Amino acid sequence: MSSRNSKLFGAVVNWDDIPVEQARPGVRRRVYATDEVMIAHHELDVGMQINPHRHADFDQLVYIASGRCNYYVDGVAHDMSAGSLLLVPRGAEHYVEPTESPCVNIDVFTPPRKDMLSSLAWLEQR
Repeated sequence: MSSRNSKLFGAVVNWDDIPVEQARPGVRRRVYATDEVMIAHHELDVGMQINPHRHADFDQLVYIASGRCNYYVDGVAHDMSAGSLLLVPRGAEHYVEPTESPCVNIDVFTPPRKDMLSSLAWLEQR
């Protein structure tokens, strides 16, 4: 893939310009990334399929833009609502459980997650 930085420099992109992917039942995702950092916009439904997992090699920053959820980190539930931020440290098992739909969860990853790079196919058409 060519440099994402060169494709995005000076370009304004709106979330609505980025194609929505169905990540799993109840989870819709849009991804924006440079060569160094990734931001993922997730719209989550109450009752969605939860996905406990961990990242061994990077921290994750979580921002709840709307709605409400319980965000679990190493078994501890954190009640989050619009405007809440949370650090998920590398290696910690975590998952989100929305309690009010739609819950918009924005995650920041550095470096970009390799397993989500396919979500950037839209960028090649720029």
